[in-house]
Amino acid sequence: MKIKYDTRKNLAERIFLLEILKGLGLTLKRLFSKSVTIQYPKERKKLFPGFRGKHALIRDPNTKESRCVACMRCATVCPARCISIRFSKDEKTQARKVESYEIDALRCIFCGYCEEVCPVNAVVLTEEYEYSNYTREPFHFDMERLLKNWDEFVEKNKIDPEQYRNPFLRPRGRSLGELPSGKRIDVPEEWTLEGQVIWKDGRAVSAKEVVS
Repeated sequence: MKIKYDTRKNLAERIFLLEILKGLGLTLKRLFSKSVTIQYPKERKKLFPGFRGKHALIRDPNTKESRCVACMRCATVCPARCISIRFSKDEKTQARKVESYEIDALRCIFCGYCEEVCPVNAVVLTEEYEYSNYTREPFHFDMERLLKNWDEFVEKNKIDPEQYRNPFLRPRGRSLGELPSGKRIDVPEEWTLEGQVIWKDGRAVSAKEVVS
């Protein structure tokens, strides 16, 4: 199909160059409008809840170690295959003990599946995004580095570790009873399935009503 463009102009457009005047008018309007840019790093935008940044392992407040139970769900669900876990088993109890936990951040696509599927909320993508470097090695996080990432994130943002909430730590779309005990945490109402509103058939309805 051949596309034809109508390039004909009336007399006024030819004489007064109205298209150019319209462009200049738009430029003049934007000249006095509020700037949409920020003066980084002096100014920083407020991040939305659930922003996916630097990886970390949440430190258990009692044991001071990682919460990870080596269930392997995060490594299994990861589409980028950037998570590597090794564990051992206790001969008597058969309980798993994490020997190593590694994340290759350069392969990660920041989908958030790992923290969403984790039954004990051990892994998290924090709101920290300033961690650029000139070599690849600093982006290979082992368990010690992941725990340190959490400590630095908590200290830098003055966060109470036990009160920290992230939308991925309690997935939407499932009732509280369907979630493992580790994910049954209090979150703002708008993060829950009941708090979600969907526009359907010309009216606002609860997401829970649509799902059920």
